[in-house]
Amino acid sequence: MNVDSSRAARARITGLTASAAAVVVFVSACGGTGGGSASPKNFSYLTNVENTTVKTALGTLSKGACAAENKTLPLKVDTVPQTSLDQKLQLLAGQNALPVQFAAGNAPALTDQLYKSGKIADLEKKLKDLGVYDQIEPSAVSTIKALYGGKLEVLPYEYNIEGIFYNKKIFSDNGLSVPATWDELVSAAAKLESKGIQPFSASGQQGWPITRLVSGYLYRSLGPDALKDVADGKAKLTDPAYVKAAQEVADLGKKGYFGKGVGSIDYDTSTNTFLSGKAAMFYMGSWVLTNIADPKQNKVGAESIGFMPFPAVSGGKGSIDQYPSNVGLAMTLGDRTFDSKVGNWVKCIGTNYGSVALKDQGSISGFKANTPVKDPNELTSQVRKTIGDSKQNVLWFEALFGTKATTVSQTNAASLLSGSMSAEDFMQTVQDALSSQ
Repeated sequence: MNVDSSRAARARITGLTASAAAVVVFVSACGGTGGGSASPKNFSYLTNVENTTVKTALGTLSKGACAAENKTLPLKVDTVPQTSLDQKLQLLAGQNALPVQFAAGNAPALTDQLYKSGKIADLEKKLKDLGVYDQIEPSAVSTIKALYGGKLEVLPYEYNIEGIFYNKKIFSDNGLSVPATWDELVSAAAKLESKGIQPFSASGQQGWPITRLVSGYLYRSLGPDALKDVADGKAKLTDPAYVKAAQEVADLGKKGYFGKGVGSIDYDTSTNTFLSGKAAMFYMGSWVLTNIADPKQNKVGAESIGFMPFPAVSGGKGSIDQYPSNVGLAMTLGDRTFDSKVGNWVKCIGTNYGSVALKDQGSISGFKANTPVKDPNELTSQVRKTIGDSKQNVLWFEALFGTKATTVSQTNAASLLSGSMSAEDFMQTVQDALSSQ
């Protein structure tokens, strides 16, 4: 993720949903097949205006490693606001005029419908035919397939894993080791609180940094299919084991471990609280590495920050090495325009994108970095190694929810922490929203 601001990060992280109405319209607009092949005149690319990382990296490739491909099929970038992306895709899909490459719909369901209607290329087959399928990190493939019904429907131009960043100096000064279990995490938080140190920083205004803790507990206690079972109707959020996860997180808030007024804390403030040393721990995704590497933002120093996985739950079915992950606002390619020239571009991207994005912008993607790149700090090296070693990852709390349930979940998360909404009521409210969609 580039350093231009956390605004783009939030757009990609929280913008992974779309309105139910848009889904219905999108489905009707995408009936039929791709309408035959069409030889493109440009390597046309449509993206959301908020995301400068991918288009910047592609521009660099067009002038460097992929200059030959660009000469044959020139890169042409168009942008729309993310809020207008789904409408634009719907219009283009209905006209059989989708560009060669484009930012996928805000909800995985939209992209899946495009794929099923023959509008999106079978990327797994295409990449294997081009000999670059192995250039995607296995963990990124796992994440994409979990989001898109077992299919590789998008490319991982961005790839983030999530966990708990912690202040190593605070831990050391207070005799704390990295918690391996949830009980150890709670114990560490209690010790910090007793010494007047705020254990956690989180944005209650955003909501999702709190619900991520609920899903983290669920994945560790019930296993990697915990929320898929809810989406498939095999379980409900109101089941005792699911309510327990919400209760565990609510108990952290009840004890004051997130400080005062968490419901009014925005994303930037929560990040600053951690990077200024005012909180010991911060649940966040690897996109925050950009902030950590910036000395203007990071007042404690990159060398003072560590990264740990969400801890294990004693007796749980999940594994501590299953990291929650996402691919940002994903990118995909049209089927009818995927000819040999496009294939050459994709092959070049698969081989070179990972290194270019990392070197120029400090952005970790799901593509392997084949050219050695010096990381800005040891923490970035650790996270990159973790991504490379990961084989199976999990999603986040609302990943498989529709828009209504996502909104209900995130807007009520702060109330769960403050105690104004019980764990039972929180899960019932979200389940009701799920059931009504």
